[in-house]
Amino acid sequence: MFEQTFKNIDDILHKDAGCTSELDYTEQSSWLLFLKYLDALEADKATEAVLEGRDYQFILSEPYRWAAWAAPKGADGKSDHNAAMTGDDLKGFVNGKLFPYLAGFKQRASGPQTIEYKIGEVFGEITNKIQSGYNLRDVIDRIDELRFGSQAQKHELSHLYEAKIKNMGNAGRNGGESTHPAH
Repeated sequence: MFEQTFKNIDDILHKDAGCTSELDYTEQSSWLLFLKYLDALEADKATEAVLEGRDYQFILSEPYRWAAWAAPKGADGKSDHNAAMTGDDLKGFVNGKLFPYLAGFKQRASGPQTIEYKIGEVFGEITNKIQSGYNLRDVIDRIDELRFGSQAQKHELSHLYEAKIKNMGNAGRNGGESTHPAH
């Protein structure tokens, strides 16, 4: 499942003017995958806390959680396409609100060994290169289909990411030229 999803994401990014190499494809899919994974992890921790009768403090504020901005769901649990941002609205939110919020974690963190500091450090270094908010929506929708529940799923994701990182190295040696076949 992951392999086909990554191929679909690379195909979408290949068409975007802001993504010109395997390096870009991997970087751009990585930050989105990280936020999706963080949301799933936090949902699991919140459920565990409820079952143990304690409160859970989310790392991300509500409007910046994957389920709020990237993949809002209706009361039926299905994607709410009317509430989902797209186009310039989505791109404006990501560039003007989400990235500055995440980069600000570095200054707000209690110390350099915290997850908050690391999130701030990473998002202070990268930018959203996806120029089309419609392409961004397509990539988000593909990533939202992924589930990280089982060890097998986590292993498959890890294996595919290792292959993508290897391709990044090859793209770097080729002057950053895309190793993606021309369309």
